[in-house]
Amino acid sequence: MTTERFHLSAVLTMTTGKLLCQMDDIYRLAQYLAGEPVWTHQLGRVMTESKPHLLEQFPALASVTGEEVTPENFAAWLYERVTEHGEWFDVAPMPEHAHESIDPLSELAEKVHPDRIVTVSA
Repeated sequence: MTTERFHLSAVLTMTTGKLLCQMDDIYRLAQYLAGEPVWTHQLGRVMTESKPHLLEQFPALASVTGEEVTPENFAAWLYERVTEHGEWFDVAPMPEHAHESIDPLSELAEKVHPDRIVTVSA
């Protein structure tokens, strides 16, 4: 099975729902797990889909909820988690059955009125 290495902050962002890393890291991990491009409005769904998969791979992270992290203690909190769990994780992608592939524009139309969707093509 192939894996890709991701920082603990990205993995915990996906499992806790707390923003603990750069957005680029979230997109990279979400797209890797899903095996396809993930648009902004799809991140929440992919996070929900991927949480059980990530916690199955890294069960020690199940106890990390992020409830106590604040903007003021973020750096120290993350340093403590890295000390406890390690800094880098070799993550396997989700199996096909764990992710529902939905056309991004169709999914967006389910969330907002189609009149609010502007499609730009090059």
